[in-house]
Amino acid sequence: MIKTIRSIASQLRAVYPIDEAEALAWWIAEETTGLSRTQLLCGCKDTTFFPNVQEIIARLLRFEPIQYIFGHTLWAGLDLKVTPATLIPRPETAELVEKVERLKVKGERLKLLDIGTGSGCIAIALKKHHPEWSITGIDVSAEAIEVANENAHRNDVEVDFQQADIFHLQSPIANLHYDVVVSNPPYICEKEKGSMRRNVLEYEPASALFVPDEDPLLFYRQIASLHAGRRLFFEINEAYSRELAEMLNQMGYTDIQLTKDSYDKPRIIQARSTR
Repeated sequence: MIKTIRSIASQLRAVYPIDEAEALAWWIAEETTGLSRTQLLCGCKDTTFFPNVQEIIARLLRFEPIQYIFGHTLWAGLDLKVTPATLIPRPETAELVEKVERLKVKGERLKLLDIGTGSGCIAIALKKHHPEWSITGIDVSAEAIEVANENAHRNDVEVDFQQADIFHLQSPIANLHYDVVVSNPPYICEKEKGSMRRNVLEYEPASALFVPDEDPLLFYRQIASLHAGRRLFFEINEAYSRELAEMLNQMGYTDIQLTKDSYDKPRIIQARSTR
């Protein structure tokens, strides 16, 4: 079994760093056999054959994300379906969830709007930890909303997911006011494509990733202009943290705070609306 995993890792090292190739090899072993790493190491069951392993390796060698290959990912304690219509949830987004979770509003049942919900990861994680909150998630993509609804079901929570375009919001969403608005909108500039990995650039949805070079704050400005929530939480591009903070200040937001992620980069901004 160990020999088979080493063989998989060896093939993957053609395009992946050693550590990543080994991690992917173990992922394949666990996913295809349904066994944990401990069970694999103990040899509790026959693991001499991993189903479809060469097909999986071939797809990985074409840089297809392993999460799309297997159709799901584990993130922040959730088992989430992911498809090419949705971004693969990142650790930084889990840090955004943790930041929102720290809100304590005495005597209030918070009403929250997740804009650009994608797989529904933010909304579902928050609902899982705060079942008393009323949470709505919106996305312009009908395919993403379908995935988000499935993820809510598979994680046993109820979230109101709706297809909506923030640039052309219709009622009832346009007329509602929330305690919290949270969003991880597109924030990567087109000029940054050259430094991106192929598994992201060639497979994840461009509409959920990129903004025009000439207007990197496009989505932040639109969301902030709605003044739809008393508190605003964004995941951000660290390169534009100062510009975003200044823009929010000019738009009348107060108590603007920047938080660095685990890589010591400005990644989360929060603010309070005075309207």
